Amino acid sequence: MDIAPPTPDPGSAAVKFDRERINYAVFSAAILLAGIWLVWIGGWLLGWSMSDLGIEPRRLRGLVGILSAPLAHASFSHLMSNTLPLALLATLTLYAYPLAARFALPTIWLLAGIGVWLFARDSSHVGMSGINHGLMFFLFLTGLLRRDRLGVAISLVVFFFYGGMLLTVLPREEQVSFEYHLAGAISGVIAAILLFRLDPKPVRKRYSWEDEDDEDGSLLDAELEMPRPDDVPVLWKRDANAEDDSRILAFPRRRRDEDGNSQTLH
Repeated sequence: MDIAPPTPDPGSAAVKFDRERINYAVFSAAILLAGIWLVWIGGWLLGWSMSDLGIEPRRLRGLVGILSAPLAHASFSHLMSNTLPLALLATLTLYAYPLAARFALPTIWLLAGIGVWLFARDSSHVGMSGINHGLMFFLFLTGLLRRDRLGVAISLVVFFFYGGMLLTVLPREEQVSFEYHLAGAISGVIAAILLFRLDPKPVRKRYSWEDEDDEDGSLLDAELEMPRPDDVPVLWKRDANAEDDSRILAFPRRRRDEDGNSQTLH
């Protein structure tokens, strides 16, 4: 499907295109979520060992895990901890950068797996957390590089919710594959640098004063400069030939008591 860039005017065509982008993002993210859940449910029902689908560093049979490891999870809690981040990050990526997402997600998927296979500890590495880290770093850096309103807003949102991923790329727990997190983060940075120009920026709304012919800026200076007193129109001017019918209002004298002290009325 053709993905149109977001437009600044809330017309019917813009609303239609934006609705198509949202549907495309939600549907594609739902397919990815369904994949990891189906793999876990199938493995649980059939008694599969999820470690068989993981990445085993520097072993030939572990190369298969580059493709299958993100879909496998060691436990139900592990699956749940990756479900919500994947749903949000994948949806934002597919909505904001639909063209770049087609290349960013495979790039992060493959580069993160290759990095784990080359440099990780001898163990079986599974889970979608590496891809989540890659998407988070991709969204955050892409918004900073593009500097458009949508990109910057998404950068702030993902950093607010998942800024803690900056610390999880370091070794903290023995059973947590920080190597996958680090490889995913590096892959997301690489994808952002390579792909941030792929999607067109939203059309910036122009105002009428921007289209005026003012090469030297004189019109803008004239608008900001205060007028001279002689140029200010007089709203009311007294007629010099009019009769002087002014009146003087006499203020009442202060009352004094028997002791001579003045009294004030409140």
